[in-house]
Amino acid sequence: MKIVTLVKHVPDATGDREFAEDGTVDRESADGLLSELDEYAVEQALRVAESADDVEIIALTMGPDDAADAIKKALQMGAHAGVHINDDDIHGSDALATSRILAAAISRIAPDLVVCGMSSTDGSMGVIPAMLAERLGWPAATFGVDLQVNGNVASIRRDGDAASQRIEANLPAIVSVTDQSGEARYPSMKGIMAAKKKKVDEWDLDDLDIDADEVGLAAAATKVAETTPRPPKAAGRVVPDSDGSGAAELVEFLSAGKYL
Repeated sequence: MKIVTLVKHVPDATGDREFAEDGTVDRESADGLLSELDEYAVEQALRVAESADDVEIIALTMGPDDAADAIKKALQMGAHAGVHINDDDIHGSDALATSRILAAAISRIAPDLVVCGMSSTDGSMGVIPAMLAERLGWPAATFGVDLQVNGNVASIRRDGDAASQRIEANLPAIVSVTDQSGEARYPSMKGIMAAKKKKVDEWDLDDLDIDADEVGLAAAATKVAETTPRPPKAAGRVVPDSDGSGAAELVEFLSAGKYL
């Protein structure tokens, strides 16, 4: 069995993220890392590999040179190989173009299963799994809190407010898993050293038979029209209590702000 896991290199959410003049995320303004939500996808793929024989996991990403770090982390966790789609013309691609590029890469890899995170931590759209399924003509089972593969069938459990569902999909299929699917493992020293010897292929748009004018910012159907920096936090209000009136003043403040 061949499993593809989608891994995205995103700006660190704990840093100060900014937009570039063209409305795209300024990826130089903050350190990048593998999207935390994609770590759960890698983890679930690894668990499938541990419970079955002859499973190969390929980490797939698209982006500039630094995006290779996302593949590196997946390889350190235990993935077997990587594919990096790296082409200047994909800069600014929206979800539609991203899904087209990834679908072309998946078709070339020809996996039995694609495992995605529920969303990226930068765009937070969560639509790529469904878009990939539509482009490939494969079934999709999304927002799973666990993943099981039995023969030619993949299944997830999706938890709702009142009940849980078990959703099955015949392979090949697209699945996405949430951050409730199980804690992602930390790379071991053995895994870190082994990752250095694992193969990572680099493809461009020509390798995928996609014209540059069909993707990228100029061809994007959705764009950021305007951005405004977040205003600085206002200073907090201090309620003194030197004369014993602090409690009443605090209650009045909470009541006036409808915090009670």
